[in-house]
Amino acid sequence: MRRKLPGDAPPSAAGAAGAGHAPSASAPSEADLAQLSAAIAAGEDLGPFVRRAFACGRPEPLLASLRAAARDREAEIEELCRAHFHDFIRAVDDLRSLLADADALKGSLSASHSQLLSSAAPLLASLESFLAARSLAGNLSSALASSRRCVRLLALAARANAHLQAGNHGLYLALRAVDAIDRDLASGPEPLPLPTLRCMLLSVVPAVRAHAEREISREFSDWMVSIRAASRHLGQVAIGRSAAARQRLEELRSKHRPLEECITLDDDGVGDLDDFAAAAATADAADGAAAASFDLTPLYRAMHIHQTLALGERFKKYYLENRKLQLTSDFDVIAATPFLESHQVFFSQIAGFFIVEDRVFRTGGGLTSRPDVDTLWDAAVGKMVSVMEDNFSRMQTANHLLLITDYAALLSATMRRYGYPVGMMLDVLAKHRDKYHDLLLADCRRQVAEALAADKFDQMLMRKEYEYSMNVLAFGIQSSDITPAFPYVAPFSCTVPDICRIVRSFIEDSVSFMAHGGGGDTYAAVKKYLGRILSEVVDASIQKLVDSGSGLSVSQAMQVAANMSVMERACEFFTRHAAQLCGVPLRAVERGRRDFPLRRSRDAAEALLLRLLCAKADEFMRQSDGVNWMADDPPPGGNEYANEVIIYLETLTSTAQQILPLPVLRRVLVAVLAHISERIVELFLNDSVKRFNANAVTGIDTDLKMFEAFAEGMSSLFVDSDQESAKNEMKAALVEARQLVNLLMSNSPETFLNPVIREKSYNKLDYRKVAIISEKFRDSSESYFSTFGTRGARQNPKKKSLDTLIKRLREAS
Repeated sequence: MRRKLPGDAPPSAAGAAGAGHAPSASAPSEADLAQLSAAIAAGEDLGPFVRRAFACGRPEPLLASLRAAARDREAEIEELCRAHFHDFIRAVDDLRSLLADADALKGSLSASHSQLLSSAAPLLASLESFLAARSLAGNLSSALASSRRCVRLLALAARANAHLQAGNHGLYLALRAVDAIDRDLASGPEPLPLPTLRCMLLSVVPAVRAHAEREISREFSDWMVSIRAASRHLGQVAIGRSAAARQRLEELRSKHRPLEECITLDDDGVGDLDDFAAAAATADAADGAAAASFDLTPLYRAMHIHQTLALGERFKKYYLENRKLQLTSDFDVIAATPFLESHQVFFSQIAGFFIVEDRVFRTGGGLTSRPDVDTLWDAAVGKMVSVMEDNFSRMQTANHLLLITDYAALLSATMRRYGYPVGMMLDVLAKHRDKYHDLLLADCRRQVAEALAADKFDQMLMRKEYEYSMNVLAFGIQSSDITPAFPYVAPFSCTVPDICRIVRSFIEDSVSFMAHGGGGDTYAAVKKYLGRILSEVVDASIQKLVDSGSGLSVSQAMQVAANMSVMERACEFFTRHAAQLCGVPLRAVERGRRDFPLRRSRDAAEALLLRLLCAKADEFMRQSDGVNWMADDPPPGGNEYANEVIIYLETLTSTAQQILPLPVLRRVLVAVLAHISERIVELFLNDSVKRFNANAVTGIDTDLKMFEAFAEGMSSLFVDSDQESAKNEMKAALVEARQLVNLLMSNSPETFLNPVIREKSYNKLDYRKVAIISEKFRDSSESYFSTFGTRGARQNPKKKSLDTLIKRLREAS
């Protein structure tokens, strides 16, 4: 229990006093007083209670409560002191002894302090000196670091300046230096202590960058101008290398062609062409890359500088736009001059442009992309195709078309080596294949016509061996492998080698076009166009010459026919030559050989010769007007016309043997003899001949025997053929006239009516002709048949047989 301390007021009194003095509205209640007591007991802050009491204007109750609380505490203290009195005494004694010890300790401490102060005084002085030195050293270190930083920045600035003075080659190093300056200024541990230097450096960095951009842009512009000028030479070099590679391949093919002809096939049917393939691959590899003759260093330096300036994407766009503009301006090369004169420059410029672009794409580190290059190439191909189609459609000269086609093909081969698609260009070249050959055919037609017009159709004289080699051996038209003696008279006229040269040139031009720009199966196309020139040009021109006649004499017509025989050998040479140029084995050509393509003109030439010979024979046959059809005696040596014809044929044959081939001579002689046979029959049918007697028939029989003897003599010329068949063929040409004469001289002419005898002995005779001729023979047969009777007492059997024949023939008609 809390002991009541002295001075404590009775609670009832305090409460009464408080209750008596406190107003009814603001006096503290019992709860407030209890709360105050609890706060005092707990040692809490009594400030709120005091402020409240004074705020209420009645501090007395609070004061009374405080006094009462104080008295309670004093009572408690007294009680506590009484309970612990002895402990207090002991504590005081201990405190007094402790005070004595403390005084002793204080003296000792004071002495020690004095001693410490006397000993530490020098140390304190040294410490102060050390701290001052350390502060000075820190300041010096900071100053040195700042100085080194400034020196480094100034050195970088000086280095950048030196690189800038070195030209464009030092721009990148200068930019590296100013980048280092910029990084130091931006990310340094503290600002630069020299504001002037900092401001100067901050102004220098963008100035150097701007200067680098200007200088590299100027260098790039100069490079763009120079690369455009170099592209033309670059394209010419690349196309020239393609042409050289193509020439090497053609030489290799020509070198290995004899091996291809005799190559043996293995079990699988594949020839051993490894050497040829290796040689072709070596020739192709020898072409190399044409891109070694230009320098891309300025371009790459400009790209690197712009990437350093964080302008890489802008530079890529700038480069692509400028290259597009350059390509567009390259298209204008053909605008100022004719395409024939400017096509090489045009193609070379474009080739060089895309060779550069290929190099930039492969080594530019992403400066250009494949879609960008493809877009440029598509635009260029479209322009080239449009230009070629426009100019090809207006060209009228095959050589010009071939010249442009060949260069365009070389361009295609060059660009294909760099991976560019060239199908559209090759399609354009193939599309104009027919037009090129049409122009070439027209030119050849003119040349052939001029050659035919200039030829006098005399046998060609060659005085030197080189003339023989140039005009005969060059076209394989020699009749023997033995070189003749000179001067040599050829069996053909100058038209033959002239036409051969024209056709050979046509083949070579066609192969050149097909191999380098025509596309497809070269040999098949060349063979097709070879057939056209032989049929549409050579054959048609010769046939036109023959059909028009052009005043050709017999000897000239004979020479034309002889030329056609030589041309048959020349056509074989043309086929072989085309196959060789196309790389086709000759054994395949031999298997596919066709008929003689100049057959129509050959037949027309022989027909012309035959017409002229028949006309000449007709001139002599007109002398038959002097035949005595009612002669009293047969002419002893035949009629005069027959002798003239025989003399002419013998003279003709002696000349023709030197010119015409034996098969042609044989066909011509057979046709002439057949014509003579027809004319002999026509002599009997002539309206001027009203009647004839047996003596006239005997004379005609003599004439016919002369012609048969000539035919038999001519049969010996054809020793290479079946002599008996040649002899029979010659005599068969006169069979109609012979059968008619035999019938007129027969004792039983009515046997003509017997089908068996007629088929055997008179199968060439027309019964209508026999009827007319028999009636003429009857009118004059009185005296002839009277010799077989006795004074005409009874009718002659032969006359009776002839009358029967005539009667039956009339009934049949």
